[in-house]
Amino acid sequence: MKLANVCALPPATQRRTPSWQRCTSPAHPGSGRKDRLPRRRRGQLSPTDISSNTSERAALRSRFFWSKRRLSKSGPWNDFNRRVTMDYRLGNWRVTGASLLASKEATARIKINRLLDEAGWRFFDDENGPANIVLEPNIKIKQTDIEALGQNFEKTAKGFIDFLLLDQDGKPLIVLEAKSEDKNPLSAKEQARKYARSQNARFVILSNGNIHYLWDLEQGNPSVISEFPGPGEIKNHYAFEPDANRLAAEPVGLDFIALTQMAGYANEAAWKNEAERPAFIRKVGLRFLRDYQRRAIVRVQEAVKRGATRFLFEMATGTGKTLTSAAVIKLFLKTRNAKRVLFLVDRLELEVQAQTAFKDLLKNDFTSVIYKEQRDDWRKADIVVTTVQSLLFNDKYRRLFAPTDFDLVISDEAHRSIGGNARAVFEYFIGYKLGLTATPKDYLKQSKDRKSARDPRETERRMMLDTYRTFGCETGEPTFRYSLIDGVRDGFLINPYVVDARTGVTTQLLSDEGFVLDTLDENGNETQEAFAGRDFEKRFFAEATNRAFCQTLLEHGLRDPISGEFGKTIAFAVSQNHAAKLTQILNEMADQLWPGMYQSDFAMQVTSHVADAQKMTINFRDNNLGGWNEFTQDYRTSKTRVCVTVGMMTTGYDCPDILNLALMRPIFSPSDFVQMKGRGTRTHDFANEMFDPAKKAQIGTARKTAFRLFDFFANCEFFEERFQYDEEIELPKPAAMPLLGGGEDGGTTTTRSTFEFSEPDQVVYQAEQQIGPDGMRVDRELFQKFEQMARSDPHLSELVEQQNWEAVSRRVIEELFDKPDEYFNLERLRQAAGVDRRISIRELIEKAFGHIPKFKNKAELIEDEFQKFLADQKPEQADRIREMRYFFEAYIRDAKVRALIDAGHFADLNVNPTFTTRDLKEVPAPWRTRIPEYIKDYVSLNPFM
Repeated sequence: MKLANVCALPPATQRRTPSWQRCTSPAHPGSGRKDRLPRRRRGQLSPTDISSNTSERAALRSRFFWSKRRLSKSGPWNDFNRRVTMDYRLGNWRVTGASLLASKEATARIKINRLLDEAGWRFFDDENGPANIVLEPNIKIKQTDIEALGQNFEKTAKGFIDFLLLDQDGKPLIVLEAKSEDKNPLSAKEQARKYARSQNARFVILSNGNIHYLWDLEQGNPSVISEFPGPGEIKNHYAFEPDANRLAAEPVGLDFIALTQMAGYANEAAWKNEAERPAFIRKVGLRFLRDYQRRAIVRVQEAVKRGATRFLFEMATGTGKTLTSAAVIKLFLKTRNAKRVLFLVDRLELEVQAQTAFKDLLKNDFTSVIYKEQRDDWRKADIVVTTVQSLLFNDKYRRLFAPTDFDLVISDEAHRSIGGNARAVFEYFIGYKLGLTATPKDYLKQSKDRKSARDPRETERRMMLDTYRTFGCETGEPTFRYSLIDGVRDGFLINPYVVDARTGVTTQLLSDEGFVLDTLDENGNETQEAFAGRDFEKRFFAEATNRAFCQTLLEHGLRDPISGEFGKTIAFAVSQNHAAKLTQILNEMADQLWPGMYQSDFAMQVTSHVADAQKMTINFRDNNLGGWNEFTQDYRTSKTRVCVTVGMMTTGYDCPDILNLALMRPIFSPSDFVQMKGRGTRTHDFANEMFDPAKKAQIGTARKTAFRLFDFFANCEFFEERFQYDEEIELPKPAAMPLLGGGEDGGTTTTRSTFEFSEPDQVVYQAEQQIGPDGMRVDRELFQKFEQMARSDPHLSELVEQQNWEAVSRRVIEELFDKPDEYFNLERLRQAAGVDRRISIRELIEKAFGHIPKFKNKAELIEDEFQKFLADQKPEQADRIREMRYFFEAYIRDAKVRALIDAGHFADLNVNPTFTTRDLKEVPAPWRTRIPEYIKDYVSLNPFM
């Protein structure tokens, strides 16, 4: 049977049991979600779920219909004559042309009812328990009471209503102030507070159906939320009683962390003996705060006492942000101003690094876990460490966590870990927020020469400013600042000794004209093609240039002060392939310089494509990558001297004995440049790595006083116009250089013969059939077979467990895709799964391994993105959220709308069927430009193409 193209409605589903089940914990009594009722899956409610009223259900059902396409003698379908109206997700949706856009009909009550139902609140008794929503104390709600409110509370006297949400004993937990969509929920904030206090309720929800605020009257201000908390979540939170004065009064000395590591250290004989004290500290591993770190803690105490809930530390790389964070965590947990802390990082290697540090520093008082290793037991921990990507993917943070699960959220490298829409994860949890950054805002100065607002440097500058805004530092002044200059002045950090080295080729690549190459076009005519610095090792390849880089590094790099061998080095490459080339060249040259000392392990490639790359970074830090050196006995240092990487060892990587950094790539991100440069700024005493006490005493100290930054692409000049270079080196002149301009393999493509059928054609048979929500059998079996094959691959399972998604994608492409037996590819699997958008390999695998329940459709993705937008931007015009939502979706879905908006051709919207000039005028003026800017910066349009 031939199937006509039909428009598929989102399927209705029944109640489901959530993939998570909260459990109580001995460490935190009553902290579970066990009593929370199952949530409905967002976006999958049928019309019968909206109301128990028969007439209302019938009216809503009548809106669900199919508009049959009719053949036209004139040719193609006339989609613009098609109008489909249907209720979906309890909000009205309209289909016009090829677009599915949310209607602007005001239905605040319906939307709020859905949120209450999803969270486990009930207007009426049912199988899950008695009703826990009332309009007045001790008086149950009747169906007629709800209908009398109107769909948008238009039948109420003042356009709003107060609901009381009760606990299992019938006592008020929350006052819900529900308003019509055209009203700002915050406008009745004070009357809601007064009513809540009269009912002895600590929490208030303010909502107009489009934007919602949760307000803990005992702490802070109303916070934007994307869903309502359930009865169990909010009941457990009542046990949490923060006290700002208690936190502000807590004494914090330099031994604040040391007292947790060893409470009685001051009574130890080795401590009392000043001569033995340094050795005692090293042996036991005691960590004492530096004075500036203690000042940072005091600043937080002062800010909390003033009522602040957000703090930002701007501290240079190497100044101990993790140690300072541990002190902040102890301060909040010890004073009971937090019952659980979330520590967010943006890289897997930093996840392990942070967990190791917290265990070393705080394990005697507090427990710390990595979320992915304790998915079922993380609630028993005091500190949970995770990557923000892990929580962001497929909205795991909203599916598996409640907004009240963490009372202190710390974002490491905040400009990265909560950059873009990842900020939604950060904003989802209510309570205190601390951001850590090593990139000073002033570093991202706005250049007058930038001609485009889409300049990547300008985009990063806006994101950096957003980070400061997120933490309430719009003036650019963080809660605490300790710069690289401060660290160098106080003797804690080292400034780089910059080696500006350029070859003849890179000089041309970096010039205004670029490297100009005479060539022939496809017609055989002479032409010229120019290559710029950013083309190096992408479209422009020159082996001799790479050899010149490596030779210069080896000739002029600093040596280890103990062994005399080449100092530990990190080299930053353009790509994985470039890293492999550089590693090979360095090993060849090392074999010539030090015959027999290395067996192709002088340099190692440390990138995501290399197995156990994360472990390699740890081994390099711990001085056993490739084993120990063979230059000096009784001295512990890594045999491998150079790690060649792309991006793994940039942010937060702590390896203080680095002596050389080599930038063998152009860098265009100021924060990336600061981070890379920061890998060498830490101080170090190489004598600490000596095994023999006698030799160690003989050497005394061997402190790191300098490190060299080899800059082969004028990156310093790029970021600092008047940078004073310390050294200019004449590089060896490169020999004849092979140049390629097309691709890495330099290969040619062949074309197949084609045939064009030119006779007229027409449809001679047509039959229509609606496929059910489970899809066709052939599709189901294809997708199920792929899932079975994926799960049966032990190596793939191991990579999924490690969350090494780059390696997972590579494995799927190499081992599962495009094989003769089953020709799996993304498009076939997308069609088999019945998804209306592009999907990624990561989504496929997460679905196959049960990490996500289903693939979200376009409408659900847009709703998720809009909720992130609200959490991040917090628009003041809360009464116009519906109009902004309509614009947000139209801009994402409709390429024509996007093009007209970007070009400023607003008058042409008058003839656009999906989004008109009138629709645009209803959007508050500032957001007509800010919404497109936000989408360009933070929303990937690829799934919607």
